[in-house]
Amino acid sequence: MAVTCAGLLAGCAASVPPSELIDARQSYSHASVGQAAHLVPAELAKARWALVIAEKAFQDKPNSFRTRDLAYIADRKAKIAEALAATFADSSATTKANEDFQTVQTEIARSAKPEYRPALAHAILARIAVVKKGVRGLVISLSDSALFDSNASVLLPAAQDRLNGITTMLLETNDRMVTVECYTDPRHPSRRDQQLSQRRVDAVRSYMISRGYAAALIQAHGIAEPRSVEGDARTGDQAEGSRLEIIIDYAAR
Repeated sequence: MAVTCAGLLAGCAASVPPSELIDARQSYSHASVGQAAHLVPAELAKARWALVIAEKAFQDKPNSFRTRDLAYIADRKAKIAEALAATFADSSATTKANEDFQTVQTEIARSAKPEYRPALAHAILARIAVVKKGVRGLVISLSDSALFDSNASVLLPAAQDRLNGITTMLLETNDRMVTVECYTDPRHPSRRDQQLSQRRVDAVRSYMISRGYAAALIQAHGIAEPRSVEGDARTGDQAEGSRLEIIIDYAAR
């Protein structure tokens, strides 16, 4: 790159480069010494060759519109490479932060006394879902639209992230009975809704098992009938819309 540009610049010594080419040179120089070089090298290579082409155009026709256009493109590619590198770095930092946070949560849960674990789980799980103390145990309520596409039973990537956090907490006890229930449309129950509900809870159960929770401790029920948000008609709450609930029974082992 240095040899190529040096030769091109030597031939252009008598001409003043357009502002677009000056910007392109500066943008590439800045990107090449930053994190783009090791985070997005392919994008930086595109910017490099775009600059070489712009320099060649400047050598051939210094004041042409084509030279300005090519220089502008080179400038954009360098800036894109730098922006992608920054985005990638932020994403990596966020992922690392989430992993560190989850590790801290796990250590806290592991060191807690058994009698304090339900309250501790409530506090930690409330960060990623709606959590309530119900008649049957600790109830984690999730909107099914956050877990599945409409009329589908395949877990979305964001749903897997949430279930990872929930399962991580459960694995610290690994001896509590868990019930997964799904309510598709309590206002208009139908056999089709119940079948969809069952496929969804089966998907959640299978995913939790794949993360290491004991299969014998997880029950899954698809439901297409009105029931309160607590997951128990005896609470007297009004039935809510479609949702999925994970009930942790802290009384049974």
